[in-house]
Formats: sequence, structure tokens, C-alpha cells
Amino acid sequence: MEQDTIVAIATAPGPGGIGIVRLSGDKALGIGERVTGLKLDPRHAHYSSFFDSTGHTLDSGICLFFPGPNSFTGEDVVELQAHGGPVILDLLLRETCKLGARQALPGEFSQRAYLNDKIDLIQAEAIADLINSTTEQAALNASRSLQGAFSQIIEALVTQVTQLRVFVEAAIDFPEEEIDFIQNSQVKEHLETIIQQFTAVADEVRQGTLVQEGMKLVIAGKPNAGKSSLLNALSGQDSAIVTAVEGTTRDVLREHIQIDGMPLHIVDTAGLRESENEIEKEGIRRAWAEIESADRILLVMDTSSTSDQEIEYDSLWPEKNKHLTREIPVTVINNKSDLTDHLPEVYQNNGMTVIRLSAKTGAGMDLLKQHLKTCMGYKGGAEGNFSARRRHLLSLEDARKFLLNGQQQLLQSGAGELLAEDLRLCQNSLGEITGAISSDELLGTIFSSFCIGK
Repeated sequence: MEQDTIVAIATAPGPGGIGIVRLSGDKALGIGERVTGLKLDPRHAHYSSFFDSTGHTLDSGICLFFPGPNSFTGEDVVELQAHGGPVILDLLLRETCKLGARQALPGEFSQRAYLNDKIDLIQAEAIADLINSTTEQAALNASRSLQGAFSQIIEALVTQVTQLRVFVEAAIDFPEEEIDFIQNSQVKEHLETIIQQFTAVADEVRQGTLVQEGMKLVIAGKPNAGKSSLLNALSGQDSAIVTAVEGTTRDVLREHIQIDGMPLHIVDTAGLRESENEIEKEGIRRAWAEIESADRILLVMDTSSTSDQEIEYDSLWPEKNKHLTREIPVTVINNKSDLTDHLPEVYQNNGMTVIRLSAKTGAGMDLLKQHLKTCMGYKGGAEGNFSARRRHLLSLEDARKFLLNGQQQLLQSGAGELLAEDLRLCQNSLGEITGAISSDELLGTIFSSFCIGK
């Protein structure tokens, strides 16, 4: 399949002023010249009619030819820029397939660019991140990653680890040289410096992940606690129906907002209680499914007639252990402060962060927004950021764990061989980030989420 010539519509679905059909592969030039009837010069814009196999004119527009390896994919690439009507583009697509191309799979153009060493895996992912950005900061970060900012940082870490690994393995392989690296303070200092660099980079990657992927925030609680009102207050619009009737929300409601550039994926769920109503029971089941995948839970309480001192987390949510398989951070929301004498505030109670507010009037919502940024470690407006994904952060954390384990082996037992092995494993984890070391399964997962034309 990697030898096939592929084709796809590279512009968004629907009518538009211009539509692009893109080809890549050995047959791209021949197909382009058959469709246009012209000899295509490299990197020149050719105005031409586009013909079908019977000689009938389908449309007219611009044709561009980029010979490999100096193209995006590293292969011969031809672009047919026609009028952006879906029918016209589909006719051009079908005609190129008749001439020997096949329709591209999702992300196959970017995948070929990666396989042909035109971009690394970080840059390939940055293309998708740039297209799917939901905030201005996310788009700027993705652009920096596409230009190689994140890749350069990872390569710098790889260089540092490689230099230390070479020194350690040289001492093991050539003992006659009497290089006592175990007693050499430079090795310990170098290792400590690298670990500090990993920690700093992990903080940057965490920020990049937050900006790009956002935080999934699930609003949960008993019926009529004000969950839907809180969703409306956070989103700034009447997304959810609010009534005094318990069980009004019976399905999952979603909103996507941002707080100072940090995307939030907010999910409002059905009230958690025992119910015999089949529709409500299904809503509650879906609520627990959303809670299980949350980054943070806002547990909403109606404390208009309850003393703060009476709040006991286990009594508020005793059924959590029956439904959840992992620990999820929880913030308790004491809602309906407008019905009490208490002012909005943030405080700790029994080890839980509690925010008193009124979703109805908006009092205290600024406290909640600041809390969300703080608990996620988000630093808005930071310069020099890049886009990142959770898989990058997980691989970086794995790499750092190998370094810490190697440091422990060196300090406690002077085990140079074990340190060398941990350094190798550290390199492998870093290689998974850039794609220097990758599996077919990983590549399939990443590129399957791309647009067809990318």
C-alpha cells in the first residue's frame, strides 16, 4: 500500500470558492498530465482545463506539481485546484482513481511524510492539532510544534542521555582504562542535571497538553442540586434546562469553553439517586460512565439548608466505590449561597476543597475558574509553549522514572550495568515521542484520527 499513488480531497467538505484534489506517489505526475493535457513543470502554477477520459471538460483551474523528494510527502505530489463544488471535486477524484490512484486513508499523506523522514511523529501530530485547535493559544502552540520546537527539546534530552550512556558503557567495556565512573562525581552531577531538565520539560509538556486537549470536567451530584445551573454559569449560555423538578436532566450534556486559553470539556450529568424510571436509570448509568473518564469532578451540593460542618465526603457520595475503578480529584461545590447568609469563598473541609458559590447569580464563579486553573497547573499566556499530547507526557514520565531508577542503582550499589540499561530504556521512551522508535499499532492509532486529505 505504501507504493500506491493516493488521492484525496484536501479541502473541507461542502461548497467553497476553491477545492483541492491532492495526489501523491509515482503515478501522480502522469495522472496530473492526463487530466490537464499539459506537460507539468516542477513548482509552476499551470492554468488548465481538467478533462475526463472521454475528453469532456470537467472544470478548469490551477495545477501544481512538486517532484519528490522535495515535497510534503517526499514523493511526487500533484494538486488540482478546482472550483469548490462537492460534485466537481468528486468527479475529479473518481477520474484520478480511474487513472491508477486509490483513495487515501485518514492521515496517509502525513504518514508518508513521516515514513519518508520529512517530519517526525511530533510534527505529524502537530498538523492534526493545528487543524483541530479550539483556541488561539492552542493554534499557536501547534504551529510551534510543527516548526520543530518540541522536537528540538526532545532531541536535546536524547543527546544528553546518549552522552552519559556512552561514558558509562565505555567504563564497563574497557575496565583496563581504569575509568572509575562510579566514583566520578561528574557522572552523578550530569545525571542529576539531566533529571532536572526532564522535570522542567515535563512541566512544559503538561502545559502544552492542557492547552491542546483541555480538561474534562464532569458535574455530578444529587438531583436538583444545581448542576445544570452550574453548567450554564460556566458556559455563559442556557445550555441546559433548569427547573425545580428533580430529574430534569436525564441525558449527558456537553459544552466546550475556555478559561484564559485553557480548554474545558464540561459534562453535565443526570442526578445520582436510586430510580425505578427506565429513562432516568439509563441517564444515571451514562453519568457514571462519564464520571469514570473525568479529569476532575465537581460534586455539587445544595447547602441552602445544610451546615458546612455537616459535610462528610463519604456520606455525600457513598456509592462512588461501587462505580469507580480509579481515584479522581473532586472539588465540592456548595451551591445556592444566595439562599444563605454566607459569602462565596474557597476553603478546606475534611481534606476536601470546597467552593461556596451561587450558580444562579454567578457569585463565586471567579473563584471556581481560578481554582480549576490552579489545580490543573495551568499558566495562561506563557510564551514559548508548544502543543503536546498525553502520550508524550506519559512517555516522558516513563523516561524520567528510568533515570531515577538508574540514579538509585548508582548511588546505592554502584551498579554501572544497571545504570546503563536504565539509560537505554530512557532513550527508548524518548524515541517513542518523536517516532524514532514506534510500533505499527501506535502509528495506526495516531494517523487514523487525521483528516482524509492530510
